[in-house]
Amino acid sequence: MELAIKIWVLTVGMAIGSFLNVCIYRLPRSLSLIHPRSMCPSCRTKIPFYDNVPVASYFWLRMRCRQCGAAISLRYPVVELLSGLFAIAVLANHGLSWEGLVFYSLIAALLVITFIDIDHQIIPDVITYPGIGIGFVTSFLLNHITYKESLMGILLGGGILLSVAWGYYLLTKRDGMGGGDIKLLAMIGAFLGWKGVIFTIFAGSAIGTAAGLTLALLTGGGRRMAIPFGPFLSIGALLYMFFGPQLIGWYVALMR
Repeated sequence: MELAIKIWVLTVGMAIGSFLNVCIYRLPRSLSLIHPRSMCPSCRTKIPFYDNVPVASYFWLRMRCRQCGAAISLRYPVVELLSGLFAIAVLANHGLSWEGLVFYSLIAALLVITFIDIDHQIIPDVITYPGIGIGFVTSFLLNHITYKESLMGILLGGGILLSVAWGYYLLTKRDGMGGGDIKLLAMIGAFLGWKGVIFTIFAGSAIGTAAGLTLALLTGGGRRMAIPFGPFLSIGALLYMFFGPQLIGWYVALMR
């Protein structure tokens, strides 16, 4: 029975991942998420249900559209598989519970935000604004954090990055951080509280710095590149959700 539940959760998670791909493609283009149904971006042919099976279709179509032969982005099965694996991870940590559903909803939002920010350097308000509200409301209904911790997370999350953005602008007279990052961290704070915000900031900054230095080395540092911060904040939030206490404990022990 336990194996059957895991297979079911993985399957549902990958199916949700298929919808997340729709969100990633359509939200930045201001297209409806419902109509029309999934189609090839190249030839606009509607995709039949038997060619729209999560992960599997990518391989049995040999990574190309059946109609026009255009290459199918590897991102589609990657997002579907990530969505399914995160569903299994949430199941392992929280079981089949409302708390698990809340955390998985946050993960799904972070996946969409990450890939949209990578492609377009934007974080849609249509995700973050409702996310802030949902995160705050669930703090009244569940026991993962109190409503005070959620409220502090919203204020701290939005306030920290807003202060950084203002400071950077005053020093350089240039915008160095988008408002989307500020609202994203406020959303993370609504779900994870102020402790989650602090961890996310430090982890996201460390990973982002490492990625920036690596990119500079690979490109020779000859030109400046805009690196979206949203994906690193999302990674920091994910690390806190699954490994927060262990990583904090390891860091504290290291500093002694």
